[in-house]
Amino acid sequence: MKSVERTLLDRRSIRRYEREAITPDQMQIIYEAIRNTPTSYNGQQFSVIDISDQELKEKLYEITGQKQIKTCNHFLLFCADFHKITLAAADKGVEMPEFTHTADGLIVGTVDAALAMMSAVVAAESLGLGTCCIGYARTANPEAVAELMKLPQGVYAVCGLAIGVPRELPDLKPKQPAELLIHSNSYSADEKMLPLLRFYDGEIEAYNRTRSGSKSTNDWTAHIVSYYAEAMSYHMLAALRSQGYDPQK
Repeated sequence: MKSVERTLLDRRSIRRYEREAITPDQMQIIYEAIRNTPTSYNGQQFSVIDISDQELKEKLYEITGQKQIKTCNHFLLFCADFHKITLAAADKGVEMPEFTHTADGLIVGTVDAALAMMSAVVAAESLGLGTCCIGYARTANPEAVAELMKLPQGVYAVCGLAIGVPRELPDLKPKQPAELLIHSNSYSADEKMLPLLRFYDGEIEAYNRTRSGSKSTNDWTAHIVSYYAEAMSYHMLAALRSQGYDPQK
């Protein structure tokens, strides 16, 4: 098992996997790491669907267009989940407030699911497995994913995680310098950040131009803004409402 340092600092997205299966013992360690995730109020406002059925993985691939979903050994779908507490409250005759109709309710469930995914990433990577976080599991067609996964009211897909035995070791992608990510006592001034942002644009452009595999001349700023522009066509609010979320407060 890798050290904590190497697990965290050597992590990279793996999109090509061997046919070799992940062992039940390895999956159990990942499950236990997920179970031990810190959550708001200890409410555990998340659930995970472990998808190992090949037919289901291929259907999810058709929805998302993410090839690693059908080639990985296990695909974990992390969901915000207020269905469990609603069910338990009804069973005990406790009135359930419309927490899913608040911005905080949406945030709480999303954060819990994202923390659970990171727990799974760290556990899987420490075992020498490869992982790839997939946001398109949330945005590509949320209604189709909800129907395929039989998600009840109060549950919506936040993110997905492909896990498998790695067939590749991509170059480690440069991340923003610590000064852009970690501010001391207050948020840094723009004049301090702009030179660092310009430097990072150049670093990413050089990485994309020289990395192994497919190459491009993309920098960071324009490339990420293009993702945002694409995301303007998503219909997440309507999808959330169909799953019982209607954040108004």
